[in-house]
Amino acid sequence: MDQNILIIPVFLPIVAGILMIAIKPKSKTYSKSFIEAIVLINSILVWTIILTGMGRGEGAVLFKLTYDLAVYFKLDGAGCVFAGLVSVLWPLATLYSFEYMEHDEHIRSFFSLYTMTFGVTLGIAMAGNLVTLYVFYEMLTLVTFPLVLHDRSREARRASRMYLYYSIGGAACAFMGLVFVLSCGRTTDFTLGGVLRNASITFDPNILLAMYVLAFFGFGVKAAIFPVQKWLPAASVAPTPVTALLHAVAVVKSGAFAIIRLTYYSYGADFIEGTWAHYLVAAFVLITIAYGSTMAVKEIHFKKRLAYSTISNLSYILLGVVMMSPLGLIAAFTHLVFHAFMKICSFFSAGAVMHKANRHYVYELDGLGYKMPVVFICFTASALSLMGVPPFAGFISKWNIVSAALDTGGVLGTCAIVVLLYSALMTAIYMLSVTVRAFIPPKDEDLSGNEGVTDPGWKMIVPLIIFVIAFTAMGIYSKPLMNVLQDIAYGM
Repeated sequence: MDQNILIIPVFLPIVAGILMIAIKPKSKTYSKSFIEAIVLINSILVWTIILTGMGRGEGAVLFKLTYDLAVYFKLDGAGCVFAGLVSVLWPLATLYSFEYMEHDEHIRSFFSLYTMTFGVTLGIAMAGNLVTLYVFYEMLTLVTFPLVLHDRSREARRASRMYLYYSIGGAACAFMGLVFVLSCGRTTDFTLGGVLRNASITFDPNILLAMYVLAFFGFGVKAAIFPVQKWLPAASVAPTPVTALLHAVAVVKSGAFAIIRLTYYSYGADFIEGTWAHYLVAAFVLITIAYGSTMAVKEIHFKKRLAYSTISNLSYILLGVVMMSPLGLIAAFTHLVFHAFMKICSFFSAGAVMHKANRHYVYELDGLGYKMPVVFICFTASALSLMGVPPFAGFISKWNIVSAALDTGGVLGTCAIVVLLYSALMTAIYMLSVTVRAFIPPKDEDLSGNEGVTDPGWKMIVPLIIFVIAFTAMGIYSKPLMNVLQDIAYGM
């Protein structure tokens, strides 16, 4: 029973989402109460499993593909980090969505798919092997594609098609890597150090490395690595709760998490380190960091600017991954957690501006800081954290990435530090320019259009404040989390 309980948090939101489509709720209030109750119960269940260790046994088998190949759930340390993160953020994101989507025409289908995505993402977090992760990774595309299409506008159709094409192509590449892991390692179970370490390699190692690169970029589609990042800014046309879901919690973090699993738990860092494949993927990670930061400075659309910021910051996580060391793995997990809180805060701040003031471009934000003080104070806090300013959490994650780069040394370590310094400068420009416009408008600017604009209601404000408190507290007192991540990285 202890192991089978892992199936419940994955399928409870999926079943609830299907019921919302099949059974029309009596009222919007009834529907919202049902949705929030399901999400909260599921989050509490996930944290109960994590804290009691109920998921650390043999695993819960969903079904078997062959005699020795099963789709099953098992919660190890890495899975606990991702599942715990998702379970903290989802109830707050749902609460925010209630006010943002209040007058939307397709609210029932939206919340149905939004809730189902929670379960599918937990399926990725709790996957016991690469096959299970791949199955739910594909399901994630299917449930989030209609969310990108939600507005049914021409731009939404174009963005959703692009997202679908990129995701399907990436999944095909990832599948090739999965097949070769199974062929050589005889298993796709997640093992720290990889399953190829003691395997009898019957293929040319260069073929295996080529398959790793293919799978890296395949999973890297959802992590928006260059040159397969174009879908992410385009997806900004979706409602803000969706873009926050895509850019901070479910989709992009699933891509980064899948690459962590692929590198450290399937192929193995020792197998890849120092090879041509290692330096190739590392080069594209560094290119992505510089590219995303540069494009964010140039972008004037508020949400698209944050989308390019996401592209850059996701590759911070991947930069930790390609250090191929325990310190790199710690850095990757640290930024995976902290970036989620920082970025969802900044996206929800942008969404609040769009919702209350109908402003979509950075040059339209002049003087709004005095009309929406809570929103822009929260945004400024997230900006400072993303820049790496202490005492916010972003400082800790960037410190860990730099520490891993220094430990790696050589050309890769040096290039990493140079790119990180460049990105930090660009981050300061594209984030703080928003704050400056909001609080220090030009003297001759006509601000009459700001009359009547106010902060949004408590359903949107409360999550913002909680996010700021969270990434500030984690920056001031990060030791407990760092101890956990250290134990995970060193296999303890």
